[in-house]
Amino acid sequence: MIGWTAAAALLGYAFIAGGYLVTVLWFAALYAIFVTGLNFFMGYTGQVSFGQNAFAAIGGYTSAVLTTAYNWPVFAAMPVGIAGAALLALLIGYPTLRLRGHYLAMATLALGMIVQEIAVQWDRVTMGYTGIAAIPPLGAFGRELPSERWQLAALIVALVLAIWVSSRLKHSRMGHALAAIAGSEDAARALGIDVARYKLIAFVIAAVYAALAGSLFAHTVGFVSPEVFGLHMVVLGFTMLYVGGIGTVYGPLIGAFIISLLPETFRGFKDYQDLAYGAALIVILIYAPKGLSSLPQLWRGTGKRTSAGGAAR
Repeated sequence: MIGWTAAAALLGYAFIAGGYLVTVLWFAALYAIFVTGLNFFMGYTGQVSFGQNAFAAIGGYTSAVLTTAYNWPVFAAMPVGIAGAALLALLIGYPTLRLRGHYLAMATLALGMIVQEIAVQWDRVTMGYTGIAAIPPLGAFGRELPSERWQLAALIVALVLAIWVSSRLKHSRMGHALAAIAGSEDAARALGIDVARYKLIAFVIAAVYAALAGSLFAHTVGFVSPEVFGLHMVVLGFTMLYVGGIGTVYGPLIGAFIISLLPETFRGFKDYQDLAYGAALIVILIYAPKGLSSLPQLWRGTGKRTSAGGAAR
């Protein structure tokens, strides 16, 4: 209920916000979608992936190329990019997900680096380091959304749908299977769970989320380049995931918006902005190691201990 209330509040705020804050909320919503996919693979399944930026790049570049070079409509180009990312995840995931631990992490890291290098070297299509500009904004039936606020509203609607799907999947039979895999793959196999199949499905779903975020980025910002989908995207996604709460439904939403808004909060401390930003993150991780989404449970636990202490006296 709290998560849906927050989403409704953000949707309403989309129509009254203005200026640079709208852009900040753009990036927060886009990263929340990206991190929701990362959470599906890492939080629900207990696996590690450093290659989610590769799928975001495929979604973003496919949409950008089809709409600028071939004049495709936006909502025809986006599904192609998402399908391409899902297909790559299926082809790469089948052999790669047999690996475990740091071997899997290194394999997915290599995937991200390879896709970024292709974006640089295939300059005839991707324009290399120059990037692709003048990408058509979000719209449908030949009409663009009328303002930045409407684009923000569209992003928040996409985010709400992404979180709803994630929540439904987590509490489904598949979600229970993924939780068993996260606990112990050997125990999950003993229970008759097809571990390889479920891990592959989770990997593909995470790729779809990343490609959706990348494609929305292209049509919201109007520009893509190799730097946009670099390793920093994964690092930032990890930070948002752990700050918000890995393995929780609303953790990606909380983490993405907190990390996106923190620089604005500390803008007044210009000379000490990075220090204040880092200190805030350290405090969050120390006092809420399971993420900010765990704060209600922590408060309830503190209240129970206080009540028990009072009763004992």
